[in-house]
Amino acid sequence: MKDPDTLVVGATGLIGRWLVPELTRQGRGVAVLVRRAAAREAELRSWVTAHGGDAGRLSVLDGDLTKPGLGLPGGLDTVRDVYNLGARFDFGLDRAEARRVNVDGALEVVRWTSGLPGARRLVHLSGYRVAAVRDGLGAAELAALYRKAGAYEASKVEADQAVRAAARELGVPYNTVNPSSVIGDSATGETTQTLGLGQMVRDLHRGALPALPGDRRTWVPVVTVDHLARLLAAVPEHAAPGEALWALDEGTPPLHDLIRLVAAHLDVRAPRLSVPAGLLRRLPAGLTGADPETLSFLSADRYPTDSARRLEAAAGLTPPPVLPALRAWADHLTRAS
Repeated sequence: MKDPDTLVVGATGLIGRWLVPELTRQGRGVAVLVRRAAAREAELRSWVTAHGGDAGRLSVLDGDLTKPGLGLPGGLDTVRDVYNLGARFDFGLDRAEARRVNVDGALEVVRWTSGLPGARRLVHLSGYRVAAVRDGLGAAELAALYRKAGAYEASKVEADQAVRAAARELGVPYNTVNPSSVIGDSATGETTQTLGLGQMVRDLHRGALPALPGDRRTWVPVVTVDHLARLLAAVPEHAAPGEALWALDEGTPPLHDLIRLVAAHLDVRAPRLSVPAGLLRRLPAGLTGADPETLSFLSADRYPTDSARRLEAAAGLTPPPVLPALRAWADHLTRAS
């Protein structure tokens, strides 16, 4: 495929694996940045074809988010839209490791996009919990956030603020998309990721979830990966530059209800005991089984979704029903466990 109009960074991650087929279905020419491209190209093309995309519209390029110019060759001046989905999503990272990709790499994407002659939009994937942190954190506040929330979550917050500032400074039209917990395909439940809420469902199925985390108000919203892909694909055409879009299903049940619904579907018993988030933070992880970096997600906060709802209306997108999607996802997770 020559003359791509879109570059996707992070195409081999969960969200990228649904976004690339979606873009090619819409007739977009898509270049993807992949480390060790020669060894991974065949598998990625097969994936795109198997998921309803057009692999003939795909260019697989060797590159690296952490290198100057993304390690990409020249000749990409036809690119108009850039999606940065690249991130280290893991718990237990140290600060330098997380920042190298999630912050410094994200800023390199902004700089690369600023050099395009016809850039229409940079779409940066952030996270829904950035709403809980005010803009303009100083060095001491950032250091405190890294200690409290862990390197992954703190680096995503830092990147969100840094990308927006750099894009404004360099004159790059941009949007940030802030997804909640991403579950599987709404129809098949398929996912390639089990961290966070997915691991909780697998523990529930194995009888290894000792208690319900949080209280009855705790809310961990979800979004299906296929709907998120469609929303992302619609951003350059339908979102106003500079808008932040929170991508989540407001019909997600509170966490305790969600776990009980999944337990009933899987025909297993949900824990009767619940442990408030404040107590979980004070207890040893070896006792609770909870990763300390997941605890910042145990909140009753709600999020500003008006901009995402406007985009869905403009693009003719309808979020899939959340309860059937949760059941399909739970089935996929437990078949794979």
